[in-house]
Amino acid sequence: MKASENFLDEATLEVVAGSGGNGCVSFRRDKFNPRGGPDGGDGGNGGDVVLVADHNLSTLLDLQLRPQARAEDGAHGSGNGRFGKNGEDCLLRLPVGTVVRDANAPGDGEPLGDLVEHEQRLVVARGGRGGRGNACFATPTRQAPDTAEAGRSGEQRRLRFSLKLIADVGLVGLPNAGKSTLLRRISAARPRVAAYPFTTLVPALGVVQAGERRFVVADLPGLIEGASHGAGLGDRFLRHIERTRVIVHLVDVGSAWLEEKPATAPLADWQSIRDELASYDAGLAARTEIVALNKLDLVPGDVRESRLEALEAALRARGREVVRLSGATGEGVDALLRAVLRGLDATDAVGFAEGAEAAAP
Repeated sequence: MKASENFLDEATLEVVAGSGGNGCVSFRRDKFNPRGGPDGGDGGNGGDVVLVADHNLSTLLDLQLRPQARAEDGAHGSGNGRFGKNGEDCLLRLPVGTVVRDANAPGDGEPLGDLVEHEQRLVVARGGRGGRGNACFATPTRQAPDTAEAGRSGEQRRLRFSLKLIADVGLVGLPNAGKSTLLRRISAARPRVAAYPFTTLVPALGVVQAGERRFVVADLPGLIEGASHGAGLGDRFLRHIERTRVIVHLVDVGSAWLEEKPATAPLADWQSIRDELASYDAGLAARTEIVALNKLDLVPGDVRESRLEALEAALRARGREVVRLSGATGEGVDALLRAVLRGLDATDAVGFAEGAEAAAP
């Protein structure tokens, strides 16, 4: 099975909680208790359907392979005051970062929950209560009740799951901007690399060790103009940028040189991606961003200054920190990691929401 088939970030599933067991109608009859009396036990409660966040999972593929998730029904009560056994809960383990919604709600609907921490639990369908046996209905004036309650049905609903990767840093840029090459350079992750666009079809995560610090970087599939409205890979993967604290925007300056494009072409590329982020979510446009001018190894040394000076000045005038980089040779990688650490420290110091508002659009 291909990697693109293994990764699944959207799924729909029907969940059914267990029904409660029925109460029992029974009367005690034994040799040494001639007066007897009602002794029907209660039915057990049905099991719940519970979502559990698990950081060892990275896809919703398991949900697609099962038609339904059903908890166990409660057992019926029996005579001699024996209560029915409660039904076992159905535990659905999901990747950290999964958002769950009611699939029947109009539009996107409000999330029922957001699993952001390992072992976080969320009950999405509650089991039915067990019915009471006739022993519960005995009173001084009604000493031989012959009725019992039926167990209640468990909740049943159809849920929609969407996964938003949780990473400290998100790599964005046009297709073939060098994001996968950079991730391979700075981490042990091995995303696919090739000399044509859209080689990355699914997000990839890598853990980066920079001195004594460690952070998670997400390589997100290439965006193109109109992505927020469905062009190219569309907005399918834009959601994964929402949880990143720092955006590293890779701009390909090497290909622009080889293809003899104007020196302003990389700036237009940068702006096109900025427009897509803002169109998808205004908050993304305010996120801390570092611009990496990538594929520096393709630009001859004698023209680098004249080629890049105006571009860097234009980006810095927009409040962006700019780093020259070659993911292929490793040039500028240390400077980029230092810039990323400064960005992460800034979000830690002022808080994520405040930091986003303080950043320049």
